[in-house]
Amino acid sequence: MAPKILMIVTSSSRMGNTDKPTGLWAEELAVPYYALVDAGASVVIGSTAGGKAPIDAGSVKAKGANDPDVERMLADDSLLAQIERTFPVSELRSEDFDAVFFPGGHGTMWDLPTDQSVKVAVESAFENGRLIASVCHGAAGLVSAVRSDGLPMVHGKRVNSFTDAEEVEVGLAGVVPFMLETRLRELGGVFEGGDNWQPFAIRDGQLITGQNPQSSAKVAEILIEALGIKA
Repeated sequence: MAPKILMIVTSSSRMGNTDKPTGLWAEELAVPYYALVDAGASVVIGSTAGGKAPIDAGSVKAKGANDPDVERMLADDSLLAQIERTFPVSELRSEDFDAVFFPGGHGTMWDLPTDQSVKVAVESAFENGRLIASVCHGAAGLVSAVRSDGLPMVHGKRVNSFTDAEEVEVGLAGVVPFMLETRLRELGGVFEGGDNWQPFAIRDGQLITGQNPQSSAKVAEILIEALGIKA
């Protein structure tokens, strides 16, 4: 039976109270989506609010100038329809899926950490032995989850995300509500990172985390291996 993957994306189209546009990062959805689908998995896309998920305009270039999987996404009416009509996370049960995957994009920093349905989905997935993966700012979906022993889900786990150094380099350290690497460390995560803008991803048991857009393929590769399917 084909593995079922729940992708949870942001519904935030603005960075907090600013006029800075944001959303999900196209590469971080497209690359793992196609890796998983091409390996035989099925993917359902949910978001905090449901409906149309905003795509960060900065992650989509002129036609023909994008990552091949982003180009494929832009021509894929089926996937674009899923992005237009995402399911509210509150209407989905993560235990019905084999894995939960959080693509990034700065928008995640505003809605994923505070959304109760995301918290419930991650905690349920963890307690039911499901795989949980994130890339870049998608790890914002992990920071509120608590284990049955009362500790943060990431406590004692090798974990990774967009690094503080990368946040400083893109000039948004003073804009995001918190620094994601710092938060993961504060929660007891054993943070391991690579050089800025280099692919880096790690697995610790059920948890698979990657650093930046360049890590999207590596996270998908590790997840596919963990699911026991072949790309």
